Amino acid sequence: MIHPTAIVDSEAKIGRNCVIGPYCIIGPYVKLGDNNTLFSNVVISGDTTIGNNNKFYHSAVIGTDSQDLKDKGDLTKLFIGNNNSFREFCTVNKSATLDEPTSVGNNCLLMTYTHVAHNCKLGNNIVIANSSNLAGHCHIDDYVVIGGMSAISQFVHIGVQTFIGGMSGISKDVPPYIRGTGLPFRVIGINSIGLERRGFSLEAIKSIKDLFKIFYKSNLNVSQALLKCTEIDNITTEQNIFLDFIRNSNRGINR
Repeated sequence: MIHPTAIVDSEAKIGRNCVIGPYCIIGPYVKLGDNNTLFSNVVISGDTTIGNNNKFYHSAVIGTDSQDLKDKGDLTKLFIGNNNSFREFCTVNKSATLDEPTSVGNNCLLMTYTHVAHNCKLGNNIVIANSSNLAGHCHIDDYVVIGGMSAISQFVHIGVQTFIGGMSGISKDVPPYIRGTGLPFRVIGINSIGLERRGFSLEAIKSIKDLFKIFYKSNLNVSQALLKCTEIDNITTEQNIFLDFIRNSNRGINR
């Protein structure tokens, strides 16, 4: 299952039923789970731990040093879960610091030429389309879709079930359930189609719309909108997720 042209360090740990294609390179600290496929010219290095059933397409580069000039060269970490696809020329850097590993969850699709920088944390079921780039320390929550050729600034947090249109530039946090696009990024509405496809009830979607109106249609600032939300009776789970995100936002939210 290992092509004769591949270079696999003797210290690397390779799971069962892995396919390692032509001219792949695997470093000494790599831990590869079961049923992973490396098609060709894939590089996996650093202290990188990978789960099961992942696919790494031609020339993906995984676990290399960060591009942060403050990186001291420590043996920092990258964790990747299960059932992910890393398409051609995708790059994922290990962390620049020991305290916050780079991580990718499960069932994610990172398309051609996407880049995930140091200390980023990606959740589950994320799609990042072609030539999109995440700067360091970004947090992307579950079920986020990022359109092609988008740029996400460092330390940005994008909430669950959010849809980012192509060619967007994002420098502030994007709350859960939001849909938007543009450079600079502009919020358009809630991701109602995505929510319907994922089985959200009409009542849940309406509760999100009610909050959206308060934060985006009422001419209130964020503090005033949060105060207004204290008047809501029987807050739903979705509303709590939305409000907690805004309360904990460090960069401020896109309006």
